[in-house]
Formats: sequence, C-alpha cells, structure tokens
Amino acid sequence: MRSSDASLQPKALPTAPNWRQSLNEAVRSASELLAILDIDPADLGWFQPVKDEFPLLVPKAFISRMQPGNTNDPLLRQILPMTEEQNEHPEFITDPLGELALANDGVMQKYPGRALIVTTAACPIHCRYCFRRHFPYEAQTASRGNWSVALAELRKRPAISEVILSGGDPLSLSNRRLQELVSELERFSSITTLRIHSRFPIILPTRIDQDLLDILRESSLKTVLVVHSNHANEIDESVRSAMKQVHATGTLILNQSVLLRGINDDITSLEALSHSLFDASIVPYYLHQLDHVAGAMHFKVRDATALELLAGLRQRLPGYLVPRLVQEIPGELSKTPLHESLR
Repeated sequence: MRSSDASLQPKALPTAPNWRQSLNEAVRSASELLAILDIDPADLGWFQPVKDEFPLLVPKAFISRMQPGNTNDPLLRQILPMTEEQNEHPEFITDPLGELALANDGVMQKYPGRALIVTTAACPIHCRYCFRRHFPYEAQTASRGNWSVALAELRKRPAISEVILSGGDPLSLSNRRLQELVSELERFSSITTLRIHSRFPIILPTRIDQDLLDILRESSLKTVLVVHSNHANEIDESVRSAMKQVHATGTLILNQSVLLRGINDDITSLEALSHSLFDASIVPYYLHQLDHVAGAMHFKVRDATALELLAGLRQRLPGYLVPRLVQEIPGELSKTPLHESLR
C-alpha cells in the first residue's frame, strides 16, 4: 500500500452523476447527434450504422465539448459514421495487428514480459478508427467464467511481470469486478505492474470515483493508467480534476493519441494537446500512426507528414512533452518508431 502526506492530497471528488446512467443516456443515433449540435444533416456525408455494424455511441458529456454548428469539429469527426468508411481498401482489414492469432482465452502476449487481458467488450464511446472495431469479443472476453480461465492462461506464462487491462474498456467493469481481478493478479509472485488502458477518464471522468481511487491507491502492484485523448478540446476541468485525483494515488498517467487526418494532423493541435495533457497531470506518451483497420482509411495521414509534425513538435516543446511517434507492426517485439519502420 502506498501512503502519502494527507495535507498534500487534492480535495475529495464532489458527488458526481452516476456514470452508468450517463452511458444509458448516451446518444446512439447520428441524426439525434447532429440535431443536438444544430448541424443540418445535409451538410455532411454520414450514415446510421445498421444492426451488426459498428454502432454509434457517444455520451452527452462528450458531446457538450463539441462546437455547435461546426461540421469539422475534431471531436465530432472522431465518432460520427461518415460514408467514407463504407469504402473498401485492400490494405485496411478487420484484424490489422494480427491479434486473433495471439488471443487465447482473453489473454494476448505481444511483447516479452507483458500480457494483455481483454477484460470486456464494452466501451464508453465508439471511435470510428478503433483497431478492435471488428474484434470477436464473444469468443475472447476474459470476464467470462469469473476470470478463472484467463488467470489459468496467465499461470502458463511465469515470465510475465506486467499485466495490461484492455478491452473494450476495463473501466466499463464495476469496481467490484475490477477489484476481484486486481486481487487475483496480486497473488502472482512474478507480476509487479498493473497497467490499465482506458478512454473513460477522458470521455466520462465521473467514472473516477472514490472506490476506484482506493483500488489504485491500495494495490500492492505498481499502477499505470494509460488514457486516450487525441485533441485538447477533449480535456476540460472535469477531466483535469479526475486526473489529479488519480495522480495523487501514486499512479503514473500516460496518454496515447492516434494521428488522424482532419482532426489533429497540424502542429497547433498537437502542441495544444501536449500542454493540455500536462496541465491534467498526464504525460504525452505515444502518437500512433493509424492502424489499418477496415473502415478507417479516411483518417490516414501520410508518413512524411507525420514525421514533419514530429520535427515541428521537437522545435516547439520540451522533450518530456513530445510523444513518441510510432507504428505498431505485427510480429515486432515493441512499438516501432516511425522513422525505423520506413527503412
């Protein structure tokens, strides 16, 4: 258990709306979303996904950070189904990272010493560029069987020292289910670090409640929270407040972004994002080139442009605010810096 001077702790979070209720009230209709934002549906080439397609899902708290009337709002463009994603491209496939070959009972090991648990299929928002938008969660979700099958798979891998909770979004789980899993992981003598990948703290910061903070603070494992923000407009006072609470538990907070055409592929947006993250006690960590998932071709940024943006950030920002520009290549033992992947 970590301890710290109580006088240095931020004030307790105020009573917040129930995050589950916020999810229940989330917008699932493209026409409703455009109406809320006072956008004429005729001004955009959008569509409403039908059954069995990747659906639209966006909480109203996130919509409130979008600019009404702006068809190019960078938050809107991340979640509105555009007709462009219905175009097929041979390089953009359903399993761009080759994860199906790695998944076994909800556990994946891509890199030495680390294993990833696919905790749940649920997310607080559906990003149109999601690399797991076609993932077969019904067959590869570790929460089935009260974690027992996934934990048995982990026991076959004694060299694992870090476990990554992913999904879907692991914070879609109740605190009780999350605590059950963390307690089981603490029993492994080899595991020293718990990493949680989540979009929740950005989309619905009310998810950061006192029980979750207690799980992070009291765990015997070193805790890392990796959030996902692509634009400075996503980070408001509610996000900053929640992240300062997480930071006070002794948890390291990192951010992963995806470079997206028409959303953050300019130096001003990326610089502002790094500053906004740092103001929220979050360290810029990775800037990913887009994974080639089917339906996301229209978000692709040229590699040459990406490298130019990185060079510009290095001229404007201190080194600790410059994210690593990387590409995930199936079969490699780590994320690959973009300049190396082009050799």
